Amino acid sequence: MRGWRGVGLVTGWQAVASLSFYAIFAATAFLRSDFGLSRTLVGATITVTMLGYTLFLFVMGAAVDGYGERPVMVGGLLALGLGAAGVAVAPSYAVLLVTLLVLGGAYATAMPATNRAILAVAPAGRRNLTMSIKQVGVTVGSGLGALLVTWTAATRLGWRAGFLVVAVVAVGVAAAFGYWYRGDGGSGSMGLPDVRELLSRPDYRLLVAAGFFYGAAIFTTTAYVVLYLTESVGAAAGVAGAVLALVQLTGSGGRIGGGALADRLPFGDGRASAFVLVGQSAVGAACIVAVTAVDTGLAAAAGFAALGLFVFGVPATYYACMTALVPSDRVGEATAGGQLTINAGGLLAPPAFGYLVDTVGYTAGWFALAAGVGVAALLTGWLTVLTRP
Repeated sequence: MRGWRGVGLVTGWQAVASLSFYAIFAATAFLRSDFGLSRTLVGATITVTMLGYTLFLFVMGAAVDGYGERPVMVGGLLALGLGAAGVAVAPSYAVLLVTLLVLGGAYATAMPATNRAILAVAPAGRRNLTMSIKQVGVTVGSGLGALLVTWTAATRLGWRAGFLVVAVVAVGVAAAFGYWYRGDGGSGSMGLPDVRELLSRPDYRLLVAAGFFYGAAIFTTTAYVVLYLTESVGAAAGVAGAVLALVQLTGSGGRIGGGALADRLPFGDGRASAFVLVGQSAVGAACIVAVTAVDTGLAAAAGFAALGLFVFGVPATYYACMTALVPSDRVGEATAGGQLTINAGGLLAPPAFGYLVDTVGYTAGWFALAAGVGVAALLTGWLTVLTRP
């Protein structure tokens, strides 16, 4: 199935999986209202979702390397649909947290499986670009989730109806994907990941360390942009949701642009991707600082659009770099390790950001995120030195 049809199938799966997972990020303002949550507890809902995601990463990475990506992807999307349905009917905050733990665990199938799948279907010589296109599925799905949840919230149906729609779509696409996609098989058995060997590589260590700060910036921005715009800028919920969708849209452009650029740099796949990461990180940190100055809906849209272009454009380049650094039979577990540190940022940063906002203000929170992305720029800068031929 190598070719653009296979790329389209994998990207479509990623979009629906991300729609199922990221819809909860767009619902933060409604969760706060319905369940009477503080901003810190809003961050805790994201932390629980990320905890489920993180706990299952290495298991899913091993399953992908052992049994192939197809069964893992079909089962994962069905479980995501079940989790979305659970959010729609959760009667209390405690039940919601349990449901989000399941939803996050189901999404752990995404990165190890789709990274392996996209390498299996990528046309020759377009490795970075196809990884970027696949990663656009994340931003497209997240953007659709933002629009869907905020739109249904503005109708008589309410925000929970959006999650029922997500559940139906996930189940339908899982069936279609299982029918059309064949993919590569695995080794036939699941083994324990050799994390020590991966971490013995200095280039891999630097990249996964940078992933922590990328995860902190991306997940915190996704979780709080709607709340920030409604509280600090005075935007309506629908407008704030549209801005979040715009962030994801420009992030899609950043992912494709970063991959296309890396394919054209004459440094080899790993080093070329590292160079692009340095640029994305440095400009992204400046964009996060810039959003603290917005005071109108139009200025917010422009500021967050620029932030999305660079910060949300990072993951495609990050994974293109990572898969170039490790052998092809280690892609699943290597990806799991990289996603683990991204998730660690997503686990710790949202409640910390919420605490800063509650005690100091939004400006302090945004500046802390910008500093973290600046550290990632330094780490990836050193990576360009280590990957020198």
